[in-house]
Amino acid sequence: MLKGFYRLGRPINALAGCVAVFVSGYVAGAPSWLPVFLAAFVVLLINISTNAWNDYIDIEIDKINKPERPLPSGVISPQQALIFSTAGTILSLVIAAFINPQAFYIAVGANLLLYFYSWKLKCTVLWGNAAVAVIVALCFIFGGVAAENIRPTVMPAVTVFFAIMGREILKTMADYRGDLQEQCRTIATARGKEAACNFMIAFLALTSLVMLAAFFIEQYSLLYLLIIIFGMYPLFTYVAINARRTTSENKLERLSLVMKYGFFVWFLAVVLGAA
Repeated sequence: MLKGFYRLGRPINALAGCVAVFVSGYVAGAPSWLPVFLAAFVVLLINISTNAWNDYIDIEIDKINKPERPLPSGVISPQQALIFSTAGTILSLVIAAFINPQAFYIAVGANLLLYFYSWKLKCTVLWGNAAVAVIVALCFIFGGVAAENIRPTVMPAVTVFFAIMGREILKTMADYRGDLQEQCRTIATARGKEAACNFMIAFLALTSLVMLAAFFIEQYSLLYLLIIIFGMYPLFTYVAINARRTTSENKLERLSLVMKYGFFVWFLAVVLGAA
């Protein structure tokens, strides 16, 4: 049962968001790290509670795309998933209120947007992708709010927005078959995989430009520039080329994971650049 709830909440998926909070707290020069730790925990709770809600909403689609998930496989009941999600959301808001009022408002907005995403926005052309990108970008702003200094976190947040837009579009390509069967409109099902791939590449190009602009605007060190040129740009090129070449949904899903874990290289670049 506990393993089922762990798989339902997928806390590992929150790792990047939690790291983003710590990175933004660092670049913002947090005077105290306790609010930053609390902010990271809030991000974890929001992630696991809305993941459970997403699975609750997507149980029919997951029977096709991911039948091994806790709900379609019967390990966790829909009612248990709903209680788990509600409890996580309430706890996230309580903890956010102890950070400061701005953190509480962001937590309320993030929860509402993610619940609305799973309910209505997921099966829309680009709007759902944009909602997820906004939420992930808010992790940087959230860390800045906890550190009481938002300004240095704005450029990282903009960078993450474009990068996540690219990754989310890639995921619509990976989920194409199940989404099409369930009549879920995404850019891939509405415009085709080729058009989705073009949009993904465009957002990766925008991400690359913003990463470069951050070097000049934030006056990061030369080490930041070297890491994005020799680390991030080759990764984006690899993803773009292989996404265009393959139609395999498993391979597209693996490319999505490559992008996800590639962000940690960029996190390192921001930390070393700001130092």
